[in-house]
Amino acid sequence: MPLEIERKFLVEKDLWYAVKKPAGKDLIQVYLINEPGRVIRIRVCDSEAYITIKGPAENAVRKEFEYSIPRKDALEILELFNVKKIEKTRYKIEFKGHIWEVDEFFGENDGLVIAEIELKSPDEPFDKPPWLGEEVTEDHRYYNSYLVEHPYTKW
Repeated sequence: MPLEIERKFLVEKDLWYAVKKPAGKDLIQVYLINEPGRVIRIRVCDSEAYITIKGPAENAVRKEFEYSIPRKDALEILELFNVKKIEKTRYKIEFKGHIWEVDEFFGENDGLVIAEIELKSPDEPFDKPPWLGEEVTEDHRYYNSYLVEHPYTKW
């Protein structure tokens, strides 16, 4: 059974913007089902697209199933369902043996920057990059599924 073990942090923007980083990927995400403990998401980036199904989270752990789908189909689904979307640029940064995914949001969540790390176990140790801010793993407001309905710019 596939599990996602993920921790989320706010990012100190001044420090983050000074970091040399690789090119990011622009992502669009929409939610076909967006209920507490049940999420079905479509993500489109570059030439790739995915459907992801997530279960309820408990202590940064939840079941996650993700499958590649044809980009053309994903774009058609986005048009068919005409739902709200999350727009962001994702950067993958290696820091002391771990890959951090840093999302710079735009559109209705402009100004928000969040870093995530996926771990092998909830208690796996990791070093924190200097640009990392407050941990928000347990704060539902920073989940994309919440942000799509309650944009950061309207808090």
